[in-house]
Amino acid sequence: MKIRAGYTISYGLGAPTPMLLLLSVHPSRRGDLIKPDTLNTDPYVEVTQYFDNFSNVVSRIVAPPGQITLSSDFIIEDSGVPDIQDPSAREVPVQELPSDVLPFVLGSRYCETDQLSSLAWSLFGGVTPGWERVQAVVDYAHRRIEFGYHHARPTKTAFQAHEEQKGVCRDFAHLSMTLLRCLNIPARYCTGYLGDIGVPISDAPMDFSAWFEVYLGGHWHTFDPRNNVPRIGRVLIAQGRDASDVPITQTFGPNTLAGFKVWTDEIV
Repeated sequence: MKIRAGYTISYGLGAPTPMLLLLSVHPSRRGDLIKPDTLNTDPYVEVTQYFDNFSNVVSRIVAPPGQITLSSDFIIEDSGVPDIQDPSAREVPVQELPSDVLPFVLGSRYCETDQLSSLAWSLFGGVTPGWERVQAVVDYAHRRIEFGYHHARPTKTAFQAHEEQKGVCRDFAHLSMTLLRCLNIPARYCTGYLGDIGVPISDAPMDFSAWFEVYLGGHWHTFDPRNNVPRIGRVLIAQGRDASDVPITQTFGPNTLAGFKVWTDEIV
């Protein structure tokens, strides 16, 4: 199947302002692009790129005073297969984890393992290790948090989301990841595109989405506690320890968000 995706994001700025942008399709999906994912700016500014510590593509610009619009519109090939399920996948002991996986079993900015460790072991310590335990954590986060865009707060942590019982997709992911890390199961945060493909179309405005991956049986597996069902057509942009590693835009100066639109649609 083919998916058309992209965005238009506008900012108002009072002075020349450096920006870091995590908006490009992840290198692991670049080979699937049919129409290139090109970052356009209006007005035109020079764009340079580099790979961060998690192999995400980061774009650098210096935006001029006034309004700048960032945009892309691309087409990507997708398998059309829902998220792969592997109930036989087993946990990997910490001492056997690859070195590049170890950071994802530790606490991080939004994932306070120290505050949720006791809860994690009391709720899930007796659950069969492996896929069953991970799914039990995801089910818990799915039930625990009430979804609503008006519940979004950029500083909200996993512990706060658990206590408030309200949040957006990143809060579902942070809570699940934190509980899993407490159980010594590596989990990494993912952000990207996820349209209403293979499910009823939502009336809510389209946005970038958050989910996470778990390291089981020597491989990374996708889980989505907000939706909690296998979905079709995820397009990864970036991954990291939590949302602090993968902000869509990071602006080094005062700014006003003047426009925001995202689309992800199957081409039929």
